[in-house]
Amino acid sequence: EVPLVESGGGSLQVGGSLTLSCARSGTYLRTPHMTWFRQVPGGEEREGVAGITSDYEKTYYVDSVKGRFTVSQDAAKNMIYLQMNDLKPEDTAMYYCAFGVTLLARTSVFNPDKYEFWGQGTQVTVNS
Repeated sequence: EVPLVESGGGSLQVGGSLTLSCARSGTYLRTPHMTWFRQVPGGEEREGVAGITSDYEKTYYVDSVKGRFTVSQDAAKNMIYLQMNDLKPEDTAMYYCAFGVTLLARTSVFNPDKYEFWGQGTQVTVNS
């Protein structure tokens, strides 16, 4: 088990910035992929937003957040972060961190079914 806890969400105006944090605890388990997903209110699917590989810190982003969001990790603290700048109303969603134990092909990194461990989420609301 890899308990995950997100924090840092909130309500803010268009153009603002937030940093989300995801704290990992429990017994060590190698998790090559650590990815942020989001789910809009009433939405059925979780959208992959940004992620990072634990071994080489390779990052990946969905096109809609490139240049605005930055994912990073602090391995010593068992934390990953999502720095979000220039937020837009369409960024409003519940944000989840997810860890996967399998090394994934690039085409699969945003497939939520590939991730075994999830946090409870933190809400981000961007007001226009």
